[in-house]
Amino acid sequence: MPHQLLIAGQWRDAEAGATFKVENPATGETIASVADASVADGAAALAAADAVQTEWAKSAPRDRGEILRRAFELITARTDELAEQMTAEMGKPVAESRAEIAYGAEFFRWFSEEAVRISGRYSTSPNGQTRLLTLKQPVGPCLMITPWNFPMAMGTRKIGPAIAAGCTMVVKPAALTPLSMLSLGEILIEAGLPAGVLNIVATTRTAEVMEPIIGDPRLRKLTFTGSTEVGRTLIGQSANQVLRVSMELGGNAPFLVFEDADLDEAVDGAMLAKMRNIGEACTAANRFIVHESVASEFAERFAAKMSQADVSPLVEEKQRAKVAELVEDAKAAGGRVLTGGEVPAGPGYFYPPTVLVDVPKSARVWREEIFGPVAPIYTFADDEEALRLANDTEYGLVAYAFTSSYERAIKVYEGLDTGMVGINQGVVSNPAAPFGGMKASGFGREGGEEGIEEYLETKYVGLAL
Repeated sequence: MPHQLLIAGQWRDAEAGATFKVENPATGETIASVADASVADGAAALAAADAVQTEWAKSAPRDRGEILRRAFELITARTDELAEQMTAEMGKPVAESRAEIAYGAEFFRWFSEEAVRISGRYSTSPNGQTRLLTLKQPVGPCLMITPWNFPMAMGTRKIGPAIAAGCTMVVKPAALTPLSMLSLGEILIEAGLPAGVLNIVATTRTAEVMEPIIGDPRLRKLTFTGSTEVGRTLIGQSANQVLRVSMELGGNAPFLVFEDADLDEAVDGAMLAKMRNIGEACTAANRFIVHESVASEFAERFAAKMSQADVSPLVEEKQRAKVAELVEDAKAAGGRVLTGGEVPAGPGYFYPPTVLVDVPKSARVWREEIFGPVAPIYTFADDEEALRLANDTEYGLVAYAFTSSYERAIKVYEGLDTGMVGINQGVVSNPAAPFGGMKASGFGREGGEEGIEEYLETKYVGLAL
């Protein structure tokens, strides 16, 4: 597996040979040393992307689609080795890593088909004197900053539409999990992606290396997945160049259980919504808001399932310490632990699945993203209160609701201030659907028919008769 920078189609060492270590969060052991990019390396990557942008934009849509299709097939064929690598660097169980590989690869298959469907329109002006023509053209060189929690899929759902649209890229993977992205770069080269279209610069000096790229007039788009705090900073930096920006930021997802819900389905859905990726997901259910008539039964059933769940480590000690701190804060505020709630002894950054009840909304878990296997349960009395509580957050990425009423489901999903809603299901992510949020959870969409539009400019031409 490559451990260097990918610039202009070549694997190369960082300036002065700088490297950083990648560790296995289950053991704390170092598993690789990766090239640590400098400001000069970042500048070289952007120069490489800019140098081939014009030629790449003129490439045939079918050719771009075929590259993505071949990459999809290569990823699928290498699922086992890619999954083992992902588990080693990120910590999730191998079964979940395989699921992410399949999910991530699907973005390449989806956008291989969207590449040939970029279209415009032709019409007559109302006065009949002009013909109106619109066309779509690639935005231009893009900077992509991806997170550590889904190191393959967060890359493919940005890279896929960019390739399909005809954009070149500089990708900065998370320093905690760079190996999956480097392997993806190797696969795309094998699939026939021309040199310079994709450039990968891993670095531990993110702000120092990225800010000059963001301020360079050759860059035309910035896309970021990560915390809202960092997203706000990047949006500010993008203003000087008036960059096209898409942001997929933090979440504080409510999980609503109404009195008419099938509790077996609700508990199963809660396990999926909470425990996918050990809770280290922006889509993870954060606040379980349950009707008071079924809250006790739901809590008992959910706690029983959580106590039996297999767990993987959190990504690093800093993340585990934050989760433990949130639980201790909830306990100090009066919350009661039904299961879990204590940091275990032994190697690795493990934290047990935890269910909390009687937690007041003054506790930090009500307003902060947990990013771990902790589920605080709250109650509501009627539908209006349920929606009010669900929307009582600055975030608006995703929400989940369980009910047997078709009419209630419509009122709920229309009333939720989130970009995505799961009704009677605990997973919403799908390459064929637009992924993204509202409010402090960001703007722009990834996946679906909407995903490629983030990498296209609309041009209007007036043709006088």
